[in-house]
Amino acid sequence: MKITFINEVSRLCEAVGADVMQVAKGMGMDPRIGPRFLQPGPGYGGSCFPKDTRALLDVARAEGVRLKVVEAAVEANEDQIVRALAKIDGALGGARGKVVALLGLAFKGDTDDVRESPAVKVARGLLAAGAAVRAYDPAAAENGRREAPGIQVAADPYEAARGADAVVVATEWSEFKSLDWARLRGVLKAPVAVDLRNLYAPSQVREAGFAYVSLGRA
Repeated sequence: MKITFINEVSRLCEAVGADVMQVAKGMGMDPRIGPRFLQPGPGYGGSCFPKDTRALLDVARAEGVRLKVVEAAVEANEDQIVRALAKIDGALGGARGKVVALLGLAFKGDTDDVRESPAVKVARGLLAAGAAVRAYDPAAAENGRREAPGIQVAADPYEAARGADAVVVATEWSEFKSLDWARLRGVLKAPVAVDLRNLYAPSQVREAGFAYVSLGRA
């Protein structure tokens, strides 16, 4: 619920010109809330959260109990993928016929688990929209390719970006935090970056000459 809440707050931040990262920082300073899970992104995934929230709803429905908050969390999480794809489509000026360098396939960093991975869902959505997807993940590349057979797999971020129309950061791997933006710009067809994990300061990427799109920041 914290994940989906901050994702929805990020939409409001975009509408009013606020910075969701500052909002999350302020909220997290309250010890009753804390900072954990107040990180905007393309939604939760993995083997636990999606399965367990749906199972909880099934139990509640069987007993005739309405869990409106859990229902809303599940609905908002599913909608976050639609929102992520819309951001990518907008940054590309239409995804059809474009090549996207997708950085990350695991549902979170430091794992090869792609079960219910938002990154894989983004890859599938891009393929369905007529884009080509060249992906890199330090651990989950082969697992991701099994889940989204139409993608190509690259050996590193720069190979993934070579000739691509945009780079999309979909998993919060630590190594992605230290990308060489000048090198990326040199291999991309167009300097467009969509950061679905808010890993970077907007000024950092824009100063490197990129059109930069993130979540909940003007």
